[in-house]
Amino acid sequence: MSNSPIILLVDDEPSICESVQTYLEYDGKLTVKIANNAKEAWKLLEIMVPDIIISDVMMPEIDGYQFLEKIRHNIRLQTIPLIFLTARGMTADRIKGYNAGCDVYLPKPFDPEELEAIVKSFLERRKINGKIGSDSIKLEEIAQEIKGLKEQLGQQKTHLTVIPPHIKIDLTPREKSVLDLVAEGLMNKEIAARLNTSVRNVEKYVSRLFGKTETNSRTELVRFALKHGLTQ
Repeated sequence: MSNSPIILLVDDEPSICESVQTYLEYDGKLTVKIANNAKEAWKLLEIMVPDIIISDVMMPEIDGYQFLEKIRHNIRLQTIPLIFLTARGMTADRIKGYNAGCDVYLPKPFDPEELEAIVKSFLERRKINGKIGSDSIKLEEIAQEIKGLKEQLGQQKTHLTVIPPHIKIDLTPREKSVLDLVAEGLMNKEIAARLNTSVRNVEKYVSRLFGKTETNSRTELVRFALKHGLTQ
């Protein structure tokens, strides 16, 4: 199971940990790592990045909400789907969980088959996102490459001649804003935060920019935009 997706389970009830781990690892396609509290979980998160986190809400010292807040403020971990498993199943509790940033709020007792279906759904979505280049590690590498390109062109600024593009390019104000931020080397999440929109919307705008500029990558897009005066 060395190459299988990793699920981090955080719960102080041994029976829950044992049953969830047994059920999810049954077919050998998933690996479940267990932490009995948020402090133990954070130690594991310092050395690994799981594919999904399943966490209890009511835990000693650091509860699930505090744990989730810390995750959502960590750029390395903030996109990991998090499922709350909790005995508190009132509507107000679920709303609080979703407002805190959890992806699924599953009250106890829960159906392990439903939990497995949710986990597999997240994994499939992550696989699809990976195919369209939204993997955060890859984007970080691209961002660094773009910053290097900007620095290189900045050094050659006195010799840089702006060439009109061979095709007419009309950008909407929002497309122009996204392009400028891509040229700054920002990743989609950072752009979404700057423009107060969703990552999905940013991805759509970047795809449109690829189409309008006939480019296939962020570095090609930035190079094209700088060469033709579409951004500074």
